[in-house]
Amino acid sequence: QVQLVESGGGLVQAGGSLRLSCTASLLNFKNYNMGWFRQAPGKEREFVAATRWSGGSIYYTEYTESVKGRFTISRDNAKNRVYLQMNSLKPEDTAVYYCAAKDGYYSSSAAAYQYWGQGTQVTVSS
Repeated sequence: QVQLVESGGGLVQAGGSLRLSCTASLLNFKNYNMGWFRQAPGKEREFVAATRWSGGSIYYTEYTESVKGRFTISRDNAKNRVYLQMNSLKPEDTAVYYCAAKDGYYSSSAAAYQYWGQGTQVTVSS
């Protein structure tokens, strides 16, 4: 049974930083596209960032426009982990953040991802 477990959420003041981690019990983790999504109350789940596998040891990163320059996604294939470093946080970043995994072609659509974590709450106070 595949499990994705997130950690690192919490309460932070605007301008602060948090680092989210996700550990995945995936065989061949290195071959998966790994994404971070978020869902605020009353809103749809939205794409935040992804590290997409392009074959061999080549990975590319993708970000939604609103987090570019503030968030950084990275992965450690030896530990089956993906991270989301979030800097200069804003109140509008408040949401439950989810880690997700997808094999095959890359997509930023939540519907395309096969495996999901339980989510971790990030709250940014003004």
